[in-house]
Amino acid sequence: MELASYSDSAVRLVNTEEPARGTDTLTSVEAVRALFGSSSQAARRATDADVTRFRSVRARLRGVFAAADAGEATQAVDLLNSLLLEFPVSPQISGHDVLDDEGHPRWHMHLADHPSNATAGYAATAAMGLAFHLTEYGVDRLGLCQAAPCRNAYLDTSTNRSRRYCSDRCATRANVAAYRARKRLETERAGTGRTADTSQETSARAER
Repeated sequence: MELASYSDSAVRLVNTEEPARGTDTLTSVEAVRALFGSSSQAARRATDADVTRFRSVRARLRGVFAAADAGEATQAVDLLNSLLLEFPVSPQISGHDVLDDEGHPRWHMHLADHPSNATAGYAATAAMGLAFHLTEYGVDRLGLCQAAPCRNAYLDTSTNRSRRYCSDRCATRANVAAYRARKRLETERAGTGRTADTSQETSARAER
């Protein structure tokens, strides 16, 4: 089952908005269709009405990541369960479109949705993929980027559960900011030390 692609759908949707920066790329039906990637048949179902629907689902998915990032595991699960109940899927065996070296189908599990609109289909597979990721790896594997003001969503697949940033770019930016902060602190401390030494020397001269 292509769980990685399904859970990545949730991340892609959440990251169409960066609240701290006031940016939102989910503003047109073309933007909605772009989220489906190569699934052109599903993308063709999208209409202008799906823009508002997608934004609603996006807010709920961000709520899942925010709760997980804050260590509120039960809340994250409850929020995700509400999406699963509202947007159900049916597992099906697929493989006719993917053949092995001998021409036989590569059978695999596929999440088939039966949506009334494009939003329902996308939300169903995104929520189910995220649910599989959460139960397989843990709630703490869902996070929001720590490089302010980014706060993009990410899925932690590191072996030591150490991921804190959504991208290498944000990790580098955060490391540079931390380095500069340390240097400023060292400079301030050095300045304070020199001031204290000067004060002591002045007092000693006055006593003499």
